[in-house]
Amino acid sequence: MNGADIIAIIILATIVIAIIVYLLHWLYRHSSKDLSFVRTGLGGEKVVMGGGALVLPIVHDITEVSMNTLRIEVRRAGEKSLITRNRMRIEVIVEFFVRVIPTAESVAAAARTLGNRTLDPESLKDLVQGRFVDAMGAIAAKMTMEEIHEHRADYIKGVKTQVADSLTANGLELEAVSLTNLDQTDM
Repeated sequence: MNGADIIAIIILATIVIAIIVYLLHWLYRHSSKDLSFVRTGLGGEKVVMGGGALVLPIVHDITEVSMNTLRIEVRRAGEKSLITRNRMRIEVIVEFFVRVIPTAESVAAAARTLGNRTLDPESLKDLVQGRFVDAMGAIAAKMTMEEIHEHRADYIKGVKTQVADSLTANGLELEAVSLTNLDQTDM
């Protein structure tokens, strides 16, 4: 082997390494602290949280799942106001703080049932608002307006208890509930 052959081998090796690095950069997908993803396709389902995976464009499909806490505000006023135990109509604003449970099973369930809705609070609100309204109405029907006002924590606890189980099926957990406004509906 002469000097020209050695230089040709070094140049060829450098080109091959550069192509491999470029392909890995293009095909390897990272997750972050606030964004996980589920890769489906060849090799089955793989949940990626705080790591990365090789994603081949034709063979794999990914669904991103936000790991951030999302604030969902539910407002019941006017004709949509809630009715209390003593048949009084009340206007309420309740804020729900939900997030995907940080386990592989929950991320997979959220990707399967919610898709990319976890990335957009309004889209997620459209899906879960009915559950929240139902729980708010059920608990309000058991209390008077005065009881709700004086025992806010009991109202919040009742709403939280009713909603929590139904969210788990979607891989979500209810972090907190806040009753931010309570007023009697105008006649």
